[in-house]
Amino acid sequence: MTSRPASRLRALIMMTLVSALMIPATSLQAQQADPLPDYVIEAYGEPPAVPQGPLSSDLRAAVKAVFEDSIVQSSWARDQDAGLFQIVEAGDPRIAWVISDMMRFTWRQEFDDALADAAAKLLGIEYKTIRRWHEITDHLIAWDIPEYPGYLDTKKVIFTRFLPDVDRLFVEGDIDWRHVSWGGVLIDDRPYDTTDSPCNCIPAADNPEVSTAAEATWLDDDDVVFGITINGESRAYPRQIMEVREMVNDTLGGRDLGIPYCTLCGSAQAYFTDGLPEGVERPILRTSGMLIRSNKVMYDLTTYSVFDTFLGNAVTGPLAENGIQLEQATVVTTDWATWKAAHPDTTVLLERYALGRDPDFRNGRDADGPIFPVGNVDPRLDVHEDIIGVVTASGTPVAFRRSAALVALREGAEITYENVKLELDAGGIRALDKDGTDLGSHEAFWFAWSQFHPDTALWER
Repeated sequence: MTSRPASRLRALIMMTLVSALMIPATSLQAQQADPLPDYVIEAYGEPPAVPQGPLSSDLRAAVKAVFEDSIVQSSWARDQDAGLFQIVEAGDPRIAWVISDMMRFTWRQEFDDALADAAAKLLGIEYKTIRRWHEITDHLIAWDIPEYPGYLDTKKVIFTRFLPDVDRLFVEGDIDWRHVSWGGVLIDDRPYDTTDSPCNCIPAADNPEVSTAAEATWLDDDDVVFGITINGESRAYPRQIMEVREMVNDTLGGRDLGIPYCTLCGSAQAYFTDGLPEGVERPILRTSGMLIRSNKVMYDLTTYSVFDTFLGNAVTGPLAENGIQLEQATVVTTDWATWKAAHPDTTVLLERYALGRDPDFRNGRDADGPIFPVGNVDPRLDVHEDIIGVVTASGTPVAFRRSAALVALREGAEITYENVKLELDAGGIRALDKDGTDLGSHEAFWFAWSQFHPDTALWER
């Protein structure tokens, strides 16, 4: 049953829609710098016109009443009704970004309904599913709706009201805060080397204990592992551990590593966290609890600098100011039997790091597509197609469809692209330079690789 305040608000919104549609077209200007690809228009339709410049003082006051005062008061009352009415009447699609942010935290159905109705009017969309927040955010990303001046300030108020421990992360930088959403978990801000300390978060594993392959009787031969070899020393990181931990700070082959695993992107990566400029401490990587286009947002526990998890560069904070770009090592995705056969001296993380769980996110949870908004996806491959990604010497990112590459390599074919050459390694794939140097490749879902490398080349057999 719909509540009276929500019904009244929807009626007011409908009444203002006609007047909003009568705004002369010359008073609104689309801000997309480049025409949207045809596949975006086909999937999402034409974007709404977007005004430029700052919000008026009255509209800014309305945004404050709805998105800042309401969470301080923990209530939804007449002021919020009036404010949302004014927002819809103004017809500025940019405000749908902060509606999307608030909908991740709304505590009353009445409030959520009102926000969803307002966003639909601002964007000119009709919902096709019950996942209204998902649809709103997908449209905003796909259409590249710009933010309004002061957007980050409002977003920070919302996030830190419900997640106060992320306050230090919300600073300007080389990060698109529009695309950052809450992943539903709290930040892991435990001190370093506290692997076994309980937390209401996704707990990273620091300096994990390992066993020999022979001692790892708990692993089945067909269990998926992420294999890393550094300076001749190999280690397996079982997927059922990484799906629980999502982050490991380790030392292998005399090198320090930060190893994030994004279950949503199907991507385990390994970054060297040593060899940095003088005066820069080793970054201790942690999970922030936030996502950017369905990819985990990681940060450094020491400086609270945020990293682009997929690219390995610091995007905010002191490490961004120092221009820190972490070098990537190769991660081979394969099964336990093949890995230990190819690397008999391998070590492997202990079973206890799985915390008694045996999740299978990769093969079940994402069956109907990404569970968090990603916006537009390059249509050349299916969103969840597995690819091997690497960056060439010229700086060109290239993706190799994993299934086709495996078949070709097993048949003895040579796969090259510019300076990159693919080779089989323990049932997985490794990318090498022409001189045999490891190039730091890894597996990922196509949607993730292509959105963080929008100009990627695609090798297909």
